[in-house]
Amino acid sequence: MPITRRRMLKMSIGSLLASGLWPGTLEAQNSPASGAFRFIVLNDIHYLDARSGTWLEQRVLPQFRRVERRPHFVIIAGDLADNGTAAELGPVRDIFQSLHIPVHIVVGNHDYRTQTDRKFFDDLFPNQLNYTFAHDGWQFIGLDTSEGLRYQNTSVNATTLRWLDDNLPRLDRKRPTVVFTHFPLGPGVTNRPRNADDVLNRLRTFNLQGVFCGHYHALTERLVGQTLITTNRCCSISRGNHDNSRQKGYFSCQTEDGRVKRMFVEVTPA
Repeated sequence: MPITRRRMLKMSIGSLLASGLWPGTLEAQNSPASGAFRFIVLNDIHYLDARSGTWLEQRVLPQFRRVERRPHFVIIAGDLADNGTAAELGPVRDIFQSLHIPVHIVVGNHDYRTQTDRKFFDDLFPNQLNYTFAHDGWQFIGLDTSEGLRYQNTSVNATTLRWLDDNLPRLDRKRPTVVFTHFPLGPGVTNRPRNADDVLNRLRTFNLQGVFCGHYHALTERLVGQTLITTNRCCSISRGNHDNSRQKGYFSCQTEDGRVKRMFVEVTPA
Protein backbone atom coordinates (compact mmCIF):
# COMPACT_ATOMS: atom_id res chain seq x y z
CA MET A 1 0.00 0.00 0.00
CA PRO A 2 1.48 3.38 -0.94
CA ILE A 3 2.38 5.73 1.90
CA THR A 4 0.24 8.87 1.76
CA ARG A 5 1.33 12.24 3.09
CA ARG A 6 -1.31 11.99 5.85
CA ARG A 7 0.05 8.63 6.93
CA MET A 8 3.60 9.97 6.94
CA LEU A 9 2.59 12.83 9.21
CA LYS A 10 1.45 10.24 11.76
CA MET A 11 4.66 8.22 11.60
CA SER A 12 7.38 8.55 14.22
CA ILE A 13 10.78 10.00 13.39
CA GLY A 14 12.24 6.51 13.75
CA SER A 15 9.74 5.13 11.24
CA LEU A 16 10.46 7.96 8.84
CA LEU A 17 14.16 7.19 9.12
CA ALA A 18 13.57 3.52 8.39
CA SER A 19 11.34 4.38 5.42
CA GLY A 20 13.68 7.01 4.00
CA LEU A 21 10.94 9.66 4.07
CA TRP A 22 10.46 13.21 5.29
CA PRO A 23 6.96 14.67 4.84
CA GLY A 24 7.98 18.28 4.25
CA THR A 25 10.19 17.45 1.28
CA LEU A 26 7.11 16.23 -0.62
CA GLU A 27 6.40 19.90 -1.15
CA ALA A 28 9.91 20.68 -2.36
CA GLN A 29 8.98 20.53 -6.02
CA ASN A 30 6.45 23.30 -5.40
CA SER A 31 8.70 25.46 -3.22
CA PRO A 32 9.31 29.13 -4.04
CA ALA A 33 12.36 30.06 -6.08
CA SER A 34 15.63 29.94 -4.17
CA GLY A 35 19.14 30.98 -5.08
CA ALA A 36 22.56 29.41 -5.36
CA PHE A 37 25.14 30.47 -2.79
CA ARG A 38 27.99 29.16 -0.65
CA PHE A 39 28.33 29.01 3.11
CA ILE A 40 30.54 27.34 5.70
CA VAL A 41 29.59 25.27 8.73
CA LEU A 42 32.11 24.47 11.45
CA ASN A 43 31.78 23.25 15.01
CA ASP A 44 33.68 22.79 18.26
CA ILE A 45 36.51 25.31 18.02
CA HIS A 46 37.27 24.98 21.76
CA TYR A 47 39.36 28.16 21.87
CA LEU A 48 41.75 27.74 24.78
CA ASP A 49 44.75 30.06 24.43
CA ALA A 50 46.93 31.97 21.98
CA ARG A 51 47.70 28.74 20.11
CA SER A 52 43.99 28.47 19.30
CA GLY A 53 44.06 32.01 17.94
CA THR A 54 47.04 31.23 15.73
CA TRP A 55 45.26 28.14 14.42
CA LEU A 56 42.20 30.19 13.45
CA GLU A 57 44.07 33.20 12.04
CA GLN A 58 46.84 31.38 10.18
CA ARG A 59 45.22 28.10 9.13
CA VAL A 60 41.42 28.16 9.21
CA LEU A 61 40.46 31.64 7.99
CA PRO A 62 43.13 31.83 5.26
CA GLN A 63 41.69 28.59 3.89
CA PHE A 64 38.24 30.17 3.81
CA ARG A 65 39.64 33.01 1.74
CA ARG A 66 41.77 30.81 -0.49
CA VAL A 67 39.43 27.89 -1.12
CA GLU A 68 35.90 29.13 -0.62
CA ARG A 69 35.79 32.10 -3.00
CA ARG A 70 34.32 34.31 -0.28
CA PRO A 71 31.37 32.45 1.23
CA HIS A 72 28.23 34.43 1.90
CA PHE A 73 28.19 33.58 5.61
CA VAL A 74 29.56 31.24 8.28
CA ILE A 75 27.69 29.04 10.78
CA ILE A 76 29.40 27.92 14.00
CA ALA A 77 27.55 25.07 15.71
CA GLY A 78 28.61 25.68 19.30
CA ASP A 79 31.59 25.21 21.63
CA LEU A 80 33.44 28.28 20.48
CA ALA A 81 35.29 28.29 23.82
CA ASP A 82 36.67 25.58 26.08
CA ASN A 83 35.71 27.11 29.44
CA GLY A 84 33.18 29.80 28.58
CA THR A 85 35.38 32.74 29.58
CA ALA A 86 35.55 36.18 28.00
CA ALA A 87 39.26 35.57 27.34
CA GLU A 88 38.28 32.65 25.12
CA LEU A 89 35.03 33.87 23.55
CA GLY A 90 36.23 37.41 22.83
CA PRO A 91 39.07 36.42 20.48
CA VAL A 92 36.79 34.06 18.57
CA ARG A 93 34.34 36.89 17.97
CA ASP A 94 37.10 39.28 16.88
CA ILE A 95 38.81 36.77 14.59
CA PHE A 96 35.63 35.86 12.73
CA GLN A 97 34.58 39.51 12.46
CA SER A 98 37.70 39.99 10.33
CA LEU A 99 35.97 38.01 7.56
CA HIS A 100 33.51 40.91 7.12
CA ILE A 101 30.65 38.53 6.38
CA PRO A 102 27.78 37.42 8.67
CA VAL A 103 28.65 34.80 11.28
CA HIS A 104 25.72 32.88 12.80
CA ILE A 105 26.29 31.00 16.05
CA VAL A 106 24.53 28.74 18.54
CA VAL A 107 25.69 28.09 22.08
CA GLY A 108 27.44 24.90 23.19
CA ASN A 109 27.92 23.42 26.64
CA HIS A 110 31.55 24.64 26.74
CA ASP A 111 30.34 28.20 26.15
CA TYR A 112 28.96 28.24 29.71
CA ARG A 113 31.15 29.42 32.58
CA THR A 114 29.15 27.44 35.14
CA GLN A 115 26.04 25.29 34.95
CA THR A 116 23.83 28.39 35.02
CA ASP A 117 26.18 31.16 33.85
CA ARG A 118 26.70 31.96 30.17
CA LYS A 119 27.01 35.72 30.70
CA PHE A 120 30.10 36.11 28.55
CA PHE A 121 28.50 34.29 25.62
CA ASP A 122 25.30 36.34 25.90
CA ASP A 123 27.24 39.60 26.11
CA LEU A 124 29.58 38.85 23.19
CA PHE A 125 27.02 37.09 20.96
CA PRO A 126 23.64 38.68 21.69
CA ASN A 127 20.48 37.18 20.20
CA GLN A 128 22.26 33.98 19.15
CA LEU A 129 20.22 31.36 21.02
CA ASN A 130 17.00 30.61 19.12
CA TYR A 131 16.54 32.61 15.93
CA THR A 132 16.03 32.52 12.19
CA PHE A 133 17.59 34.27 9.24
CA ALA A 134 16.88 34.22 5.52
CA HIS A 135 19.21 34.20 2.56
CA ASP A 136 18.27 34.18 -1.12
CA GLY A 137 15.02 32.28 -0.72
CA TRP A 138 16.30 29.92 1.98
CA GLN A 139 15.47 30.01 5.69
CA PHE A 140 17.87 29.00 8.46
CA ILE A 141 16.96 28.10 12.04
CA GLY A 142 19.52 28.22 14.86
CA LEU A 143 18.50 26.37 18.03
CA ASP A 144 19.84 26.31 21.58
CA THR A 145 20.01 22.61 22.48
CA SER A 146 22.26 23.10 25.53
CA GLU A 147 21.59 22.21 29.16
CA GLY A 148 24.27 24.19 30.94
CA LEU A 149 27.61 22.38 31.20
CA ARG A 150 26.06 18.93 30.82
CA TYR A 151 27.41 16.97 27.89
CA GLN A 152 25.48 13.71 28.02
CA ASN A 153 22.01 12.49 29.04
CA THR A 154 20.70 15.98 28.30
CA SER A 155 17.36 17.32 27.12
CA VAL A 156 16.62 20.23 24.83
CA ASN A 157 15.36 22.91 27.18
CA ALA A 158 11.71 23.91 27.43
CA THR A 159 12.50 27.48 26.32
CA THR A 160 13.67 26.22 22.94
CA LEU A 161 10.63 23.99 22.49
CA ARG A 162 8.33 26.92 23.31
CA TRP A 163 10.26 29.11 20.88
CA LEU A 164 9.67 26.55 18.14
CA ASP A 165 5.96 26.41 18.91
CA ASP A 166 5.70 30.20 18.82
CA ASN A 167 7.86 30.87 15.77
CA LEU A 168 7.55 27.97 13.35
CA PRO A 169 4.00 28.99 12.33
CA ARG A 170 5.46 32.29 11.09
CA LEU A 171 7.84 30.57 8.67
CA ASP A 172 7.16 29.31 5.15
CA ARG A 173 7.04 25.51 5.30
CA LYS A 174 7.71 25.22 1.56
CA ARG A 175 10.93 27.24 1.62
CA PRO A 176 14.10 25.14 1.65
CA THR A 177 15.17 25.12 5.28
CA VAL A 178 18.38 24.37 7.18
CA VAL A 179 18.59 23.83 10.95
CA PHE A 180 21.79 24.10 12.99
CA THR A 181 22.29 23.06 16.61
CA HIS A 182 25.12 22.11 18.94
CA PHE A 183 23.87 18.79 20.26
CA PRO A 184 23.31 16.11 17.60
CA LEU A 185 19.77 15.43 16.43
CA GLY A 186 20.50 12.40 14.25
CA PRO A 187 18.98 9.15 15.57
CA GLY A 188 21.49 6.94 17.33
CA VAL A 189 24.29 9.52 17.47
CA THR A 190 26.35 9.66 20.66
CA ASN A 191 25.13 12.24 23.21
CA ARG A 192 21.92 12.93 21.33
CA PRO A 193 19.44 14.71 23.66
CA ARG A 194 16.79 12.44 25.07
CA ASN A 195 14.01 14.56 23.58
CA ALA A 196 15.63 15.28 20.20
CA ASP A 197 12.57 13.80 18.49
CA ASP A 198 10.50 16.58 20.07
CA VAL A 199 12.50 19.02 17.94
CA LEU A 200 12.37 16.94 14.75
CA ASN A 201 8.64 16.27 15.09
CA ARG A 202 8.00 20.02 15.12
CA LEU A 203 9.89 20.33 11.82
CA ARG A 204 8.40 17.34 10.03
CA THR A 205 6.14 19.40 7.72
CA PHE A 206 8.97 21.73 6.66
CA ASN A 207 10.99 21.43 3.47
CA LEU A 208 14.00 20.51 5.61
CA GLN A 209 17.08 20.17 3.41
CA GLY A 210 19.79 19.84 6.05
CA VAL A 211 20.51 19.68 9.78
CA PHE A 212 24.04 20.56 10.92
CA CYS A 213 25.12 19.66 14.46
CA GLY A 214 28.27 19.55 16.56
CA HIS A 215 29.24 18.26 20.02
CA TYR A 216 30.15 14.74 18.91
CA HIS A 217 33.51 15.28 17.23
CA ALA A 218 33.08 12.85 14.36
CA LEU A 219 31.45 12.59 10.96
CA THR A 220 27.99 11.06 11.32
CA GLU A 221 25.25 11.04 8.71
CA ARG A 222 21.59 10.15 9.07
CA LEU A 223 19.65 10.44 5.83
CA VAL A 224 15.87 10.75 5.99
CA GLY A 225 14.66 10.96 2.41
CA GLN A 226 16.58 13.96 1.09
CA THR A 227 17.20 15.41 4.55
CA LEU A 228 20.73 14.85 5.84
CA ILE A 229 21.28 15.16 9.60
CA THR A 230 24.98 15.32 10.33
CA THR A 231 27.73 16.03 12.83
CA ASN A 232 31.30 16.84 11.84
CA ARG A 233 34.84 16.50 13.07
CA CYS A 234 35.90 19.36 15.32
CA CYS A 235 37.71 22.44 13.99
CA SER A 236 40.00 22.74 17.02
CA ILE A 237 43.74 22.63 17.64
CA SER A 238 43.19 22.03 21.38
CA ARG A 239 40.82 19.06 21.20
CA GLY A 240 40.72 15.73 19.36
CA ASN A 241 37.94 13.83 17.63
CA HIS A 242 35.84 11.36 19.57
CA ASP A 243 36.19 8.67 16.91
CA ASN A 244 40.01 8.97 17.00
CA SER A 245 40.13 10.30 13.44
CA ARG A 246 42.85 12.87 12.90
CA GLN A 247 41.27 15.25 10.40
CA LYS A 248 40.18 18.73 11.46
CA GLY A 249 38.10 20.98 9.28
CA TYR A 250 34.68 22.22 8.26
CA PHE A 251 31.86 21.76 5.76
CA SER A 252 31.84 23.79 2.57
CA CYS A 253 28.19 24.05 1.51
CA GLN A 254 26.62 24.93 -1.82
CA THR A 255 22.93 25.45 -2.51
CA GLU A 256 21.39 24.90 -5.91
CA ASP A 257 17.86 24.11 -7.11
CA GLY A 258 16.52 24.04 -3.57
CA ARG A 259 19.08 21.48 -2.37
CA VAL A 260 22.21 21.84 -0.28
CA LYS A 261 25.39 19.87 -0.91
CA ARG A 262 28.18 19.78 1.62
CA MET A 263 31.80 18.71 1.37
CA PHE A 264 34.31 18.20 4.17
CA VAL A 265 37.37 20.43 3.82
CA GLU A 266 40.39 19.46 5.90
CA VAL A 267 42.51 22.08 7.63
CA THR A 268 46.00 20.92 8.59
CA PRO A 269 48.32 22.37 11.22
CA ALA A 270 51.34 24.28 9.99
